[in-house]
Amino acid sequence: MARDAPSIDAYGDGGFRLSGEWHAGSLLIVADQAQAWPVAAFADLTLESLGPVFAAGRAEVEFLLLGVGARNAQPPRAIREALLGAGLGLEFMDTPSAAKLYNVLTSEGRRLACALIAV
Repeated sequence: MARDAPSIDAYGDGGFRLSGEWHAGSLLIVADQAQAWPVAAFADLTLESLGPVFAAGRAEVEFLLLGVGARNAQPPRAIREALLGAGLGLEFMDTPSAAKLYNVLTSEGRRLACALIAV
């Protein structure tokens, strides 16, 4: 299947420049499709907020790359266990690091979902 993953060109000021277009707020990319993500802060992160990742499943996603905000923090146990139970990996880090790593991983053809809390 041909990939058409968007690139993250810039981040900060509460949003992201994605393939040349500005997107205000947090961002979720699943199956190479970007969408607004209603998680404004780490405390807003829930299983429900990751519904599109679970819906895509292993057919589309190897793992979730999670940018948790300005500082790294471990996601809640319920989220870690649900991803494990669905057979999906998890990599989490601060949003700036995750935004940079996303571009590298998609260029390598990795099938990942990316959830980034805006900084």
